[in-house]
Amino acid sequence: QVQLVESGGGLVQPGGSLRLSCATSGSIFSIYGMGWYRQAPGKQRELVASIFSDGSTNYVDSVKGRFTISRDNAKNTVYLQMNSLKPEDTAVYYCNADIRADYFRSTRTIYWGQGTQVIVSS
Repeated sequence: QVQLVESGGGLVQPGGSLRLSCATSGSIFSIYGMGWYRQAPGKQRELVASIFSDGSTNYVDSVKGRFTISRDNAKNTVYLQMNSLKPEDTAVYYCNADIRADYFRSTRTIYWGQGTQVIVSS
């Protein structure tokens, strides 16, 4: 069984910073893409940033220059450094990972964390 556990959310003032972490554990042979999504009240979940096994990254336009996604392959962990936070960044942030569980089967599954709340407010 694979688990993703996010941490690092909280309340921060506009202009502040937070660092989210997402630790992956369980039966893991290989992790391909990893990403951060967010969902604000009354809105659809949107992709914020993604990072692939080759280190390439993608960002939604609204966070470019402010957020940085990174991963530690040795720890099976993905991070999201969020700087210059704005009230519109307020949302529940979810991580996901594209995982191959074992060597003998090539099947890959997308797993999700439970979410961590980020509130940007003065």
